[in-house]
Amino acid sequence: MGKLEGKVAVITGGTSGMALASAKRFVEEGAYVFITGRRQEALDEAVKLIGRNVTGVRGDAANLDDLDRLFDTVKREKGKIDILFASAGTGEAVKLGEITEQHFDAAFGLNVRGTLFTVQKALPLFNDGGSIFMTGSNASVKGFPGFSVYAASKAALRSFARTWLNELKGRNIRVNVLVPGQVATPILEQVLDEEAKRQFESLIPRGKMGRPEEIAAVALFLASDDSSYVNGVELFVDGGASAI
Repeated sequence: MGKLEGKVAVITGGTSGMALASAKRFVEEGAYVFITGRRQEALDEAVKLIGRNVTGVRGDAANLDDLDRLFDTVKREKGKIDILFASAGTGEAVKLGEITEQHFDAAFGLNVRGTLFTVQKALPLFNDGGSIFMTGSNASVKGFPGFSVYAASKAALRSFARTWLNELKGRNIRVNVLVPGQVATPILEQVLDEEAKRQFESLIPRGKMGRPEEIAAVALFLASDDSSYVNGVELFVDGGASAI
């Protein structure tokens, strides 16, 4: 029997990278998974890759109507949620002095506002004793030049987790933040040029970036009863980059 046998999981931004690897791992461990993505083609490809026990719902986690449609689908098909992995996020390097309103609104609109309403709208379907976790970033503690807005938006998730676990303690719902470092994903390929990749890899003790499957293994830990005594933490999965 898998570690998530009979569980229902929702993963936002689940069409690529760490979230897609996590969705695949959750299904392998017995869960039924709902994933979201903004592009139908990418969503269809992800559903095909996962192969079974998955429903794809097209939508933007920053759009409240899309979130309503997501959770209406979950309610209609399964009627409950045991695991919520709020992973949808965005980031772009823009240095102080060049930051625009659009840049700020895009990062905080999805990473903070979108995460907040994803969690809030999921709660009526949530089983007591469930697990909520969000995707943070080690940028929130490292001070990488150009990433001040992105880092600040991810730092807000730490505060969310600490407050929400207290508000949800009567339902025994755990709230944590999974904090990856540099991971070889399609999004990172778009954001970083080759020189930036080499610079980031030089900060990682083992000298190479993480793999989505390595993040998925930790996501499984947070989703499962293995982490039953883990609550309100930022769990860094960055190869030690934030420690040195």
